[in-house]
Amino acid sequence: FPYLWLGALAIFCQVGAQIVAVDTIINYAGSMGMDLIEAKAFPSLTLSCTMLGFLSGIVLIPRFITQKQALVICSCLGLALSLGVVLADFPVTLFGHRANASIFFLNALGFANALIYAGVWPLAIRGLGRFTKLGSSLLIMGLCGNAILPLVYGFIAERCGMRAGYWVLIPCFLYLIFFSLRGYKFERWPWQRKPQA
Repeated sequence: FPYLWLGALAIFCQVGAQIVAVDTIINYAGSMGMDLIEAKAFPSLTLSCTMLGFLSGIVLIPRFITQKQALVICSCLGLALSLGVVLADFPVTLFGHRANASIFFLNALGFANALIYAGVWPLAIRGLGRFTKLGSSLLIMGLCGNAILPLVYGFIAERCGMRAGYWVLIPCFLYLIFFSLRGYKFERWPWQRKPQA
């Protein structure tokens, strides 16, 4: 079941990207000269965007869009917002806070991340039959991304700067786009021969 393994990697990327966006934003704001009291508001903004994403999912899925379409849209949105985090460099005032635009792009990642996990899961366990419990366990192991990707972010941030550390988000969302468009369709690995009729 190649799509199962690819789905576990998608979960790894999604949860890792989500934790990087939430857990690093205070230090990132502080690195731009913002005082700690004001910087502490930004994780709440990220989680508010996440809740807005969940509510949007309740309203839109499946009445207006399918869960798979939501996965594609949110993965593409995540990539666009991640590029905004690393490339946007101008001041903005939003919600009573004046900060660099990249911080607000980081906040908005909460919205994109909200519906990705729920979109990956059914695509990755479909058709597993008696292996469904084992496959679900494998997907749960993908949650280790929220422990590993922040370390990768920290490694890059220490050497190249905190903003540069967010480049770790780009391959994550590129992979999620791949999985949402093609990866979930892989019934066999490219090197496996088709079964004889």
